This record gives sequence, C-alpha cells and structure tokens, in this order.
Amino acid sequence: MSAASTPPVDELTGWRYPRTMPSLPESHHSVQVPSGVSFWRKALAFAGPGYMVAVGYMDPGNWATDLAGGSRFGYTLLSVILLSNLMAILLQALALKLGIATGRDLAQACRDHYSRPVSFVLWVLCEIAIAACDLAEVIGSAIALNLLFGIPLIWGVCLTAFDVLLILLLQNKGFRWLEAFVIALVITVGVCFAIELFMAKPAISAIIGGLVPTTEIVSNPLMLYIAIGILGATVMPHNLYLHSSIVQTRKVLPDDKSKREAIRFATLDSTVALLFAFFINAAILILAAATFHNSGHQEVADIGDAYRLLTPLLGTTMASTLFAVALLASGQNSTITGTLAGQIVMEGFLNIRLPAWLRRLITRLIAIVPAVIVTAMHGERGAGGLLILSQVILSLQLSFAVIPLVYFTSQRRKMGSFVNSRPLAAMAWTVAATIVALNGWLLVGTFRMWLA
Repeated sequence: MSAASTPPVDELTGWRYPRTMPSLPESHHSVQVPSGVSFWRKALAFAGPGYMVAVGYMDPGNWATDLAGGSRFGYTLLSVILLSNLMAILLQALALKLGIATGRDLAQACRDHYSRPVSFVLWVLCEIAIAACDLAEVIGSAIALNLLFGIPLIWGVCLTAFDVLLILLLQNKGFRWLEAFVIALVITVGVCFAIELFMAKPAISAIIGGLVPTTEIVSNPLMLYIAIGILGATVMPHNLYLHSSIVQTRKVLPDDKSKREAIRFATLDSTVALLFAFFINAAILILAAATFHNSGHQEVADIGDAYRLLTPLLGTTMASTLFAVALLASGQNSTITGTLAGQIVMEGFLNIRLPAWLRRLITRLIAIVPAVIVTAMHGERGAGGLLILSQVILSLQLSFAVIPLVYFTSQRRKMGSFVNSRPLAAMAWTVAATIVALNGWLLVGTFRMWLA
C-alpha cells in the first residue's frame, strides 16, 4: 500500500488502525496480577519491567562520562546525574502509560500515526541506535573479559555472540525468569560499587554538596561539555520502546480503573529501579572523584586505565576485580534488553516477526563486525573511541523517540482519560526540548573535536 492510500485517522480513537497483535506475543499478559491482596503483594506483581529498563541507564556506554566527570571535576557533576535521572523517570513513566492505556507500544503507535515512509525512516534510525547500543555492550563485555581473564579483546568480542543462547533459555522459561536474571545482575553491580565506595571512603559532605547545581557547570566549557555528555548518554531511546511493551506482560483488565492502578504500580516500579540506576551512576562518579581526582590522576576517562589504577590507589586487588565484575554484569544485562528492544521495534514498525534467535543474531553481528575491525586495528584505545561513537549515535536518535512519545501521551483522542495533564505536558515538552538542545550541543562539540 502506498503512503497516499494509508487509511485516515479514526476521529473517535485518534488511531489509524485497530489494535493489532501485541509485541512480544509469547509474553503478553503472561504474568498474573492478584486481586484483593495487600499493597506490597500488588507492587511485587508489577516489579520487574522497571529494572529491565534501568539497566540501560548503567550500561558501559555511561561509564566513560561518569569516570571523566569524577576524575576531572570531583563531585561537582553529581547534580547533572541527578537531573538526568529525574528526566529519565518522567519519560519512562510516559512510556509505560502509553503501553498500558492504549495497548500499543511506542513503535506500534508510530506506525499507526505516521505515514509509511516516515515510519520506515523512524525504524531505520531506531535500528541504528539499537546496534550502537549493542556495540557499547559488546565492547564493555569484551573489555571486562580482558581485564578479568586476560582474554584478547577480539576473542572477547566474538564470545559475546554466545549470550544469545542464555537469553533464549531464559525466554523459554518465562518472562519472570528473565526479569529475575536481570535484577540479579543489577544487584551484583550495586553490591560491587557499594564495596568499592566503602574502600574509597569518599567525603560525605562533598557528595551532598555535589548534588546541588553550581554556576561553574555552565561557565566552565570543559565541565559543560562533560555535563552535556552525561545528560545526552543517560536517556536511551530504545528504553522508551522497550518499556511501553514489557509493561504489557502484566495481565491487566481492560477497564479504566484497572489500567489506572496498573499505571500507578508500574510507575512505582520504574521510579524505584531508576533511583537504583542513579546510585550506580553516582557511585561511578564518586569512586572516580574519591580515588582519581584527589590523587592527581585527573585525566582518567578510560575504563582500562581506571581498572589498572584502582588496585595501587586503594591498596587491594579486590578493587579492580570488583570494578571489572560490575562492568561484565552491566554489559551482559544490557544485551538482554537490547535484544528485546530490537524485537519490539521490528514487530512494531514493520509488523514483521522473526524468530527471537535470528533477531538477536542479526543485531549482534551488526555490533560485532565493527568492534572486531576496530579492536584488530587499534586495540583497546580504538575500542574506547568506538564506545564514545556509539553514544553519539544514540544521541542522534534520541529526539526521534522522545518527541513522538510526548506528543502521543499529550493527545486526548489517543489517550482518553489517561492524557497528560497540562502541567505534566508542559514539563514533558520542556524535558524533550532540553534533551534535544543538549544532544545537539553535544554532537556539535564532538564533531568539532574530531575535526580539530
């Protein structure tokens, strides 16, 4: 069907097509929600999707900006991490509301609303972003394997292809098993950094002071650049597609009262999980500030350098080992969510369904090929540069996910009684505009740096 023959929008519902088969059909409404139980039992039933989304906010791609910010400027940029997290909490809340209220994930909503050429372009951009994100996880996991076991980076990159078998095994056991595995890895990362912070003994007063924004962040060009990098790398575009789909794994009745309750508990799950992600990102920056900034190692921004310096500076090999274990857990966790996001956007935008193993393998190969080439030619430094490039690509795509999300959730015809209130809509559009502007600034600065 051509773009010209695309069906008109239904005046009553605001959507062009009737609801089609849900994304991740094998998991849709597969988790029962008990009725007539306590608040905590109900909250536990909805707990899970938020943590699967939160792993995208603590993936290896975020580590470089957090390390650079802490080693160069101490605790000052903690306020930027906090602000970024608050933005993420708002956007993820909108994503889950879209999924629960309309029964459509963000990819399906885009396909429904926009013309076919526009939807196709959005799909291509989203696939590039997912491949870039997967690239960051591939490199992060390979670096962790190299640091822990001495496996050469090239072989480490190739080994990451086999995690598809683990993902398929967990998916076959049920969505709750997948959520449990993700949460276990998130806890592993959290425990590793809690121990690291205990060994580093950061100044509590300095941490509290760092949570308060200062004018120096804007007046210092280098600090501003890293701050924009932190903001730009925080909200992952594929997480918005992912969250709007996986919240539909809960079996919620179609009436407005049940949907409203589901949105409330899903938002609680998402907010708690993202606050945990804030702890992880803040811990990376605090560790860098306490260990590197205060010891004169203010140029540390590379994961490998941080690993090698932790042992002599903290006086124990456990510090470096915990750092690498956390990196490996972070990388493996993010590959799971990247797989699901890839499946969701392909099904949602194109209404094409591929076997999970094939979709995963395609995404993985797209990430592995450039990683192998760069690591073979330039080694660890080249891999680090590729990690930064992946974040730039993600920044490019972010606006194309945020703007449709805010637009859809602010349309009464599409959302009905679940439409954003005027204050919420104003806040959401402000956040979207801020993210677009800051990512644009980040991209311009990055290209200038490369051309210099």
